[in-house]
Amino acid sequence: MFADVILPLPLSNTFTYAVPTKMRDKIGKGYRVIVPFGKRKYYTAVVAAIHEKKPKTVETKEIYALIDHHPIVNEYQLKLWEWISFYYLSSLGDVYKAATPAKLRMESETCVELKNTEENDFPLTPTEKKITTYLQDKGEAKIAELEKNLKIKNVFSHIYRLTEKGIITTYETIERKYKPKTEKIISLNPEIDQKNIPELIGRAKKQKALYEQIISLLSQKNTPYISREEILKETKTSPAVLNGLIEKNILRQFSKEVSRIASEVEASRKPFPLSEHQQQAFDEICNGFADKNTCLLHGVTSSGKTEIYIHLIEKMLQEGKQTLYLVPEIALTTQLTQRLQAVFGNKLGIYHSKINDNERTEIWHKMLSDNPYEIIIGVRSSLFLPFARLGLIIVDEEHESSYKQQQIAPRYHARDTAIVLAHLMGAKTLLGSATPAIESFYNAKKGKYALATLTKRFEEVLMPKIIIENTKELRRKKKMKSILSPNLIDHIQQALDNEEQVILFRNRRGFAPRIECKLCAWTPKCRHCDVTLTYHKYRNELVCHYCNRAYPKPEECPACHEKSLEFIGQGTEQVEEEVSRLFPGTKVARMDTDTTHGKNAYERIISDFQNKKIRILVGTQMVSKGLDFDNVSVVGIIAADSLLNYPDFRSHERGFQLMMQASGRAGRRNKRGTVIIQTTQPELPIYRFIVENDYEGFYNMQLAERKIFKYPPFYRLISIELKDKNEQRAEAASHYFADMLRSLLQDNILLGPNKPVISKIRSYHIREILLKTENNLSASFIRKCIRQTEQRMREKREFRYVVLNYDVDPV
Repeated sequence: MFADVILPLPLSNTFTYAVPTKMRDKIGKGYRVIVPFGKRKYYTAVVAAIHEKKPKTVETKEIYALIDHHPIVNEYQLKLWEWISFYYLSSLGDVYKAATPAKLRMESETCVELKNTEENDFPLTPTEKKITTYLQDKGEAKIAELEKNLKIKNVFSHIYRLTEKGIITTYETIERKYKPKTEKIISLNPEIDQKNIPELIGRAKKQKALYEQIISLLSQKNTPYISREEILKETKTSPAVLNGLIEKNILRQFSKEVSRIASEVEASRKPFPLSEHQQQAFDEICNGFADKNTCLLHGVTSSGKTEIYIHLIEKMLQEGKQTLYLVPEIALTTQLTQRLQAVFGNKLGIYHSKINDNERTEIWHKMLSDNPYEIIIGVRSSLFLPFARLGLIIVDEEHESSYKQQQIAPRYHARDTAIVLAHLMGAKTLLGSATPAIESFYNAKKGKYALATLTKRFEEVLMPKIIIENTKELRRKKKMKSILSPNLIDHIQQALDNEEQVILFRNRRGFAPRIECKLCAWTPKCRHCDVTLTYHKYRNELVCHYCNRAYPKPEECPACHEKSLEFIGQGTEQVEEEVSRLFPGTKVARMDTDTTHGKNAYERIISDFQNKKIRILVGTQMVSKGLDFDNVSVVGIIAADSLLNYPDFRSHERGFQLMMQASGRAGRRNKRGTVIIQTTQPELPIYRFIVENDYEGFYNMQLAERKIFKYPPFYRLISIELKDKNEQRAEAASHYFADMLRSLLQDNILLGPNKPVISKIRSYHIREILLKTENNLSASFIRKCIRQTEQRMREKREFRYVVLNYDVDPV
């Protein structure tokens, strides 16, 4: 018997291993196994197939160990992995790594021990002496431990030389990464006769008092045991007193496995009744699902889409099916979790990157259990959880670019992947947005998706009044004394006087996007990236937003040696500082990547704003994404032009969505809000569509442009990126790849290779090729041609190590 397994390595193929006789009745698809790979390493692989076909060309190794008693990955997940690997031109190994928590993947670590402690004839370098001295004390150590404790860079070269000299030996060890959480539990000793307790306690008054308190606690809670931590907290007794009772064998202490996930929450309400307009949209969705597997809900901001989702989830529960509720940002899970837990209690699970890997692993195991979560709310990674009875996937704010994995492979889009997962599991997909992606609205208009609309705000709340401020004209008239226009300042003051709140949106973090010398125009740039550095005042550093390297802020211009440096542009830090200056005594907070690092940072800021502890909230696009604050009356959008002036065919679509979403935060419950957009180009058509809340007008304008220039939804795009630390090699490889692919795809449009706007990141020089293909062209044929081109390029020695990245349907 043989098993094809997926390894957690960037390898496209599965690998075949022989199944030992003792495992044959216990192994199957989706089980984890430990397999040897290469000369000495061991990895946790997932079984993709079991068969009897022995490979003819290579000798098969045996599986080293079977980890599980049941599959850890189900059939639907394996099919989804295969589709992602195929469609997004990613290796199966990369999909496996992205899909599973790291604690589920064990990997062997190299350990080192002294082989010969006697004197030898080989001279040792100072670093080698350092290593051998450490090993003499410790006996053995992991490579990572040597690097960390001895602070040795490139430790492998030293280990190799010591191995060659016969002084040390290396071996591989495997450790289980996931360890269940335990806590100490206290119970009465049933073997002790209660009559003998006073005699055992003797004259220890504190022990006697504690014993009586424990008896009372056990009786109140109607339980045979209680945690040690709870006893100490409830009784306010010292650990020494409790230990005394344990030592006298009156109490027993043992370890019990407990959950890392937050304690159970009981449901506190039923779903609210739907309004007439909500009920109409709900019926349209249900009718749409009768004919189509995917439905788009186009509902204006503050129209009550979330309550419709709650009713659909309730419907799924009645049918015995699970629901996956996808959100684009972790910030959104905070508010939504509270609303959903109020209705569904402990049926709800939360899954995102801010929870630690042990918690993610625990949720994974719970989803495999007989009592899984019925509802999961999470970001894109929650798509990979092992659902058994999935009935509905809700993709909230489906237009958001955050749904696209950008940095590492697989570069999948959660919205499109959700539709495929739902298809595999016989489930339905609901896409919801006030500003749908052009492609989604096109599919709905063409009949590929069902379409439901919600045109009225909940409780007939009016859409906000939108004012376009011409900052160019204000500066010409010398009326612009601040980052904020006089009109915006007046509206903020009025809101504060009325005990209302304000949101200011600036989609640029830091204090100033760049520093420039007034005399010679010198601008600091990152040494490793082709970008200017952003000044962060709270750190007093210049930071590269691409590689995160920080540089000290120069006191004078290094080119002309004059103290003539000035800040150009504004970031959220500068807006926060200016607002604090204009409105002294007012509590101002900032929400961007810099202020939301911690696990509970989002929750703290959102909770404080919701509870009116914060009066003015300054933020990046985080503040524009579906958050519901009922006391916000003014929203200011600062430097709106920066959202539009980017060389990308989607820049106006993204700008329109961000401004409309940010506008939707104003006037949520009981009064009409005001939105003030500051721009130097008020004549642009996009602002007319925003003022009139005319999504369809904007959609039609964009669609006409895209048809002319052959962009989605009329064509599909694949961006091919080639990177190398040698610029000439990157240039040559990109031309070779483009010429080869052009010869195979003669009837398709291939643009490039081009030097992108940012042509160097982390010391890698970048070249881009853009492939445009017609929608009806075979996806298999396109991918076959691309893979064939890659293979031919790799055959050339000089291009063997050029980094190649594919981005299918880039956003």
